[in-house]
Amino acid sequence: MPSRATSRTLLVFAVLAVAVYVLPAFVNDFRAQQFSYVGIYLVALIGLDVLTGYTGQISLGHGAFMAIGGYTTALLMTDHGVKDVWTIPFAIVIAGIVGFLFGFPAARLSGLYLALATFGIAVATPALIKRFEGFTGGGSGLNLFGTPELTASLTPVKILGFELNFNNWLYYLAWTIALVGYVIAWLLLRGRTGRSLRAVRDSETAAVSSGVNLTRAKAFAFGVSAAYAGAAGALFAIATTYVNPDTFPVSLSIFLLVGVVVSGLGSLTGLIVGAIFIQFMPIWAQNISKSPGAPAVIYGAFLILLVLALPSGAAGLIHRITRLSRRERDFQKP
Repeated sequence: MPSRATSRTLLVFAVLAVAVYVLPAFVNDFRAQQFSYVGIYLVALIGLDVLTGYTGQISLGHGAFMAIGGYTTALLMTDHGVKDVWTIPFAIVIAGIVGFLFGFPAARLSGLYLALATFGIAVATPALIKRFEGFTGGGSGLNLFGTPELTASLTPVKILGFELNFNNWLYYLAWTIALVGYVIAWLLLRGRTGRSLRAVRDSETAAVSSGVNLTRAKAFAFGVSAAYAGAAGALFAIATTYVNPDTFPVSLSIFLLVGVVVSGLGSLTGLIVGAIFIQFMPIWAQNISKSPGAPAVIYGAFLILLVLALPSGAAGLIHRITRLSRRERDFQKP
């Protein structure tokens, strides 16, 4: 018999899933494409929250893991004729393996030293991509637009009797993977594995005393987090229909960390807010003022105010509202 909290979580998730799948009927194709990117960012944020929020390992290099996933998809499509959907599992596995292997030396680092190490990966990745021009296409990148491997790019696709153009197909693909990834992360973190990761975050000494292998736990967290980033990178490549070094800039890694902080570290509840923030906040800032440099100032000022007003992020606000409503309900009982 599931607990009340579990039942509430499942109900909220079901309502969210229904809302996600009916949304394209109420928005135009352009909005559907924008919300596709929200789903893509949500996939990346779920993985980063497992690493940073639940394990306490700060990463400023997740754009690099997204690049691994994106280039895996692009290379399989252009060089081997693999359909875009079937490249996503390969992107997940390859990025996950790279992240897992990186997790072993990274386990020796913590705090700012780990952040600098991961930031170095994000900085080096674009230059490394350009270095192997014969394999990655160098600065020109790889073009996926108009290829038969890109679903619905040439002609609409029919699924369950519905005809979907590229934007709607991308929307449902991204959000299906996001929702499935959310369920997997929720199941993973609510069990013994989640307790081990939280123990590493709260106190490494206490975690070791409890029998947790620090190196293995940190490497596992890096592997899981990178696997999610690989899936997001594959979706990003499909969405942009091309990849080049500028597709995965250093700023992408920073935006992902900002998204996790805005969502609320160590909670899956508010991640969709962080994904919306990453996608729409730069657009809103641009609409407020088109003067040179002004959107960046507005973005930064809003971020500072948001952190000051909501130090626990969106998840903390949701938890506070839920707690107040529960108290109000209990107070009204006879």
